[in-house]
Amino acid sequence: MKQLAEISWQGLWKNNPAMVQLLGLCPLLAVSSTVINGLGLGIATTLVLLGSNVTVSLVRQWIPKEIRIPVFVMIIAAFVTAIQLLMNAYTYDLYLALGIFIPLIVTNCAIIGRAEAFASKNPVVPAAVDGFMMGLGFTLVLVTIGAIRELLGQGTLLSGSDSLFGPVAASWTIELFAYDNEFLIALLPPGAFLVMGFLIALKNIIDSAAQERAKKSQPAAKIERARVSGSAE
Repeated sequence: MKQLAEISWQGLWKNNPAMVQLLGLCPLLAVSSTVINGLGLGIATTLVLLGSNVTVSLVRQWIPKEIRIPVFVMIIAAFVTAIQLLMNAYTYDLYLALGIFIPLIVTNCAIIGRAEAFASKNPVVPAAVDGFMMGLGFTLVLVTIGAIRELLGQGTLLSGSDSLFGPVAASWTIELFAYDNEFLIALLPPGAFLVMGFLIALKNIIDSAAQERAKKSQPAAKIERARVSGSAE
């Protein structure tokens, strides 16, 4: 249980694929203009991470080391194709909005990296937890950036919810500000870079503060004074 908790903490915060490893930045910055776009890509990436990690863990003993990377890519591509077909069938508008970045999940270094560094060396349960938590950490960053950019750029949250959740979500859009014109910089990739930079800086501040508190809470080491015996000649 302690191992699974540590794996979860690694994926969500300590070794987050987006804010620490800085992997998958191309789709992260390109499609995170709204909460729904970020959530849609995050769910797709999480499902691929979970499926590929479990599959790689199951077959790891039968894959020769010389061809492991091509095999991992084929496994990942199979899951990406399945997700792409499902999105095309059930969330077509979101599928069009995400565009080329759905098939590009195959080349996401975070997915290949977890398959190589973790799933290929661990049993199924830890590999599944690692894939899910890494995907969840990536999704949280996508949704956070999407929320900030959508709020600053359009003054709304959850716009286009029906593209992911269906007609029942058509009224879920929350309008917080009314802009005469969109704040374009927030909706373009430069705005995503700025938001990403602020989030990384905030994480570093929180980590530094946590380390300082941990140092202060540790008891001070006792310094033993050396005892000199004997008399000088």
